[in-house]
Amino acid sequence: MRKNFLSVFLLAFLTLGTFSCQKGAKETTKEYPMFWTWLDYRPGMNFDSICQVMNDIGMDGIMLNAPTPDDYRVAIPIAHKHGIEVYAWLWTMNLEHDRDKILKEHPEWFSVNRNGKSLTDTTAYVGYYKFLCPALPEVREFIKEKIRAYCEVEGLNGIAIDYHRFVDVVLPTTLWPHYGIVQDREYAAWDYGYHPEMLKKFKEEYGYDPREQEDPSLDVKWRQFRCDQITEVANMIAEVVHSYGKTMAASPFPTPKMASRMVRQDWKKWNLDIVFPMVYHTFYTGDVSFIADCTIENARDKNNMTTLYCGMTATNGPKMFECMDAALNNGAQGIAVFTIHGLRSPEVRQQFKAYTDSVKSVRKANGGLIKATYPTVANPDPFKHEGVMKLVQERMRQLIAKAAGREELAPLALGEYKEVDSYDATRCYQVTDANSKTIFDVTFYLYGDVVSGWDVAVASEVAVSPDC
Repeated sequence: MRKNFLSVFLLAFLTLGTFSCQKGAKETTKEYPMFWTWLDYRPGMNFDSICQVMNDIGMDGIMLNAPTPDDYRVAIPIAHKHGIEVYAWLWTMNLEHDRDKILKEHPEWFSVNRNGKSLTDTTAYVGYYKFLCPALPEVREFIKEKIRAYCEVEGLNGIAIDYHRFVDVVLPTTLWPHYGIVQDREYAAWDYGYHPEMLKKFKEEYGYDPREQEDPSLDVKWRQFRCDQITEVANMIAEVVHSYGKTMAASPFPTPKMASRMVRQDWKKWNLDIVFPMVYHTFYTGDVSFIADCTIENARDKNNMTTLYCGMTATNGPKMFECMDAALNNGAQGIAVFTIHGLRSPEVRQQFKAYTDSVKSVRKANGGLIKATYPTVANPDPFKHEGVMKLVQERMRQLIAKAAGREELAPLALGEYKEVDSYDATRCYQVTDANSKTIFDVTFYLYGDVVSGWDVAVASEVAVSPDC
C-alpha cells in the first residue's frame, strides 16, 4: 500500500517540468534544508541520538530551543557532524528563559488588555504567557541585544523567531473547551495591546484613543497599528540577523490574514528568508483540507523574498503523509514537523525516509524548487469541504447517541442547512435530523478567508462567552 502511494507521488512530481510555479513563488538558487523539526534542547540530553534519528528519516534542519547561547555552542558541532543545519528557535515578545528576571526588574514592560489589566499580574490562559509591549523602546533594545548574543554563536545557521505576537485574542476552536470559553468574537479580556505607550503612539498618529470606539475590535486602523508594531520589531531582528550573515526565519500563525486577526501578526510584511507557518490542522478544523487552504493563501500572500514551508503536527501514521502532500501540492517548498518525537513507530520512520528521499530528488531535478499548480484562492465554503462536513456529521451522531444513552452511532437524515446568524468571522446555521428529530446548531469560523474552525451543539444548548 505504501509503495503504491510513493509511486503515485513521484509520478505526479516528475512531470512537473511542464508545470509552472504559482505566480509570486520565490525563484531562488539558495537551497535550505527541506525537512525540519522543532526541538527543545537541554544540557545533558542525548542530542547525538536525536540527530541520528533525523538522519535516518531524512530531516536535515532543526529549530533548536536552548536556554543559553553556550548551549548552542555544545549542540551545533553535534548537529553539523550529522549534516544538520541549526537555527536558534527563540521566543521574542513572549518571554521564556528570562521570564522571572524581567518580571522582577521591569514589570512596566508587559502587555495590557482592553480591561486595563497587565500581564505583570494577570494570567491570560496560561501562566507562561508573559508578552512584552512592542511599542516600548526599552523592549525593542532588550530584544535586539538578545538576538545579537545568539548571532555571535559560531556555526549557528540562522534565527527562527516564535511567539512574536500578542496574546491570542481568539484561540483555535479545539482549545475552547479546555478553557471553558467560546470566542465567537473578540472579547476584552483577551484583547491585548492597550499599554499606555501603545495608546499614546496610536493617538499621536491618528488623533483619537481606540477605547473611545463602541467596539474597538472593529477598528481596522487600531488592529493594523498593533500588527505594524510587531512588524517593526520583526524587521529590526531581521536586520541584526542579516548583518551577521545568518538566515532569518519565523514560526507564525497559519496565514497572514488569520494571524492578523487572531494574534495581531501580519507576517507577510516581515523580511524573512524562510517562514514556517504553524498550520496545525488538529487545532482548527481537524481536516487536512485546512493545510491545503492555508498553504494556498500563504503562497499568494507571503513576502516575495520569503521561501514558504509548512509547519504541521507529527502524526504517527498515514495521515502524516496526507498532510505533507497537502502542503507540497499547494506551494510549500518544505515541511517542519512538531516534533520528531511524534514519529515513533519504525514503520512510519521508514516511510518518512522514503518520502523525503523522493521529494528531495524531485526538487533537485527541478532546479531546487518544488513546482506545482494550485488555485490562487482557497474555497471558503465549509459545505464544499467533504472532510470537514464528515467530521461535523460524526459529532452530530455522537451527540444523538449520548442523549439516547447508547454507544452505537445511528445514521443521519439531515435536512437543509439554514443560516440563522452571521457576524464578524462567525457563520451560524441550523439543521434538523429527521431520524432523531434533533435540531443542531452548526457554527463555522472563517478567520482569514479560510474555514478555520467549526462547532456543533444541540439547539437547546446555549454556549456562554465570558467577557471577564
